[in-house]
Amino acid sequence: MRNKLDIIDVKILEGLAKYGPRNITKVAKKLDIPRGTVLSRIKRMSSSFYLRLLTNVYHTNLDMRKVVVFAKATLGQEDLLFNCMKVNQFYIYISRCYGMFEGCVAVYVVPKGHTKKFEHFLLEIRKLGVAKDIKIFWSTCLSTVNLTRNWFDSVSETWMFPWDKWLEEISSKENELPDRLKDPESFTLKADETDLFILKELEKNATISLTAIAKKFGTTLQNIRYHYENHVIKHGLIEAFQIAILPFERTTSNMLFFAFRFDSKEKTGKFARSLLDKPFANMVGKVLDENVLVAQVYLPRVEFRNFVDALSKLVREGFLQSYEYVLQDLRSGKWSRETIPYEFFRNGSWVYDHGEHVRSLHDLVNRLAYHEVKPVR
Repeated sequence: MRNKLDIIDVKILEGLAKYGPRNITKVAKKLDIPRGTVLSRIKRMSSSFYLRLLTNVYHTNLDMRKVVVFAKATLGQEDLLFNCMKVNQFYIYISRCYGMFEGCVAVYVVPKGHTKKFEHFLLEIRKLGVAKDIKIFWSTCLSTVNLTRNWFDSVSETWMFPWDKWLEEISSKENELPDRLKDPESFTLKADETDLFILKELEKNATISLTAIAKKFGTTLQNIRYHYENHVIKHGLIEAFQIAILPFERTTSNMLFFAFRFDSKEKTGKFARSLLDKPFANMVGKVLDENVLVAQVYLPRVEFRNFVDALSKLVREGFLQSYEYVLQDLRSGKWSRETIPYEFFRNGSWVYDHGEHVRSLHDLVNRLAYHEVKPVR
């Protein structure tokens, strides 16, 4: 079994991103490759490179604000912090992390009217002595960056990392942010319960059939198809189909979360656009009302050091003000990905029980006095 991607693999990944993972036949036709070959290569990449065909929801149109959290643990409380942050079940991603600090990095989606309560929840974790410091980045959409053949040498079938070329490219980029990264004019609820169920299932598997979703929801195919076409698609509830893959050797690569700070919106826009076709970027977002970008990055360790050297040069040149990062702990049980919190949507609105979050948090910490804490979820 090959342990690296070839040019056909990369073209298939590009096709899945362009035409959607629900259109395998179209991908095969556009690439002039038998459909069976496309399917067999997807299967191989799923095994060898952890390929997952997912859906990234556009939470802005669900009346939800996205927030990235860097939490520094009190020494000795790292696992407890991980479990405390999972008490609030509006998280969609959480991971233990290390590097600049030991702790957790997480992404939550919080109903618009409850942002202050969420911040109070995090403050409570600090008051309980589980975390020493918590940084909150209220963000725009975390825009998906799918893999392209940019920086891929089809002759040697290896990834190239021309960092000097990237630095030159940044200055020539358009300085306006992509639409998905602009501060939204409003947060509105454009979905109902059926729409959210469809989104929840697509988040887990973008290729699931509408027939299977209808069966799970206990309704007709016609009803699900109507909601998918006339609500999910027309109301812009999907940001992008995410062709998630780990293209570099997992044992010698790192997954990281970065926060980049700039002194102008023009520099922020240029840097953001420079990441949107790079093989090391997974997703990019902008902090609301600030010239700060947050990004998830995956890099071979040797190239990570070169990436940091490139960032250092941008700081010296006055383009980048500062940056910080954490390395994610991808060991089993040290990270968790969840779908939209569908179970907390009732009677046409989100139910965010702050009191229950705080009570559960205290109960979890108090149990330490008697026995070892069991993992949440």
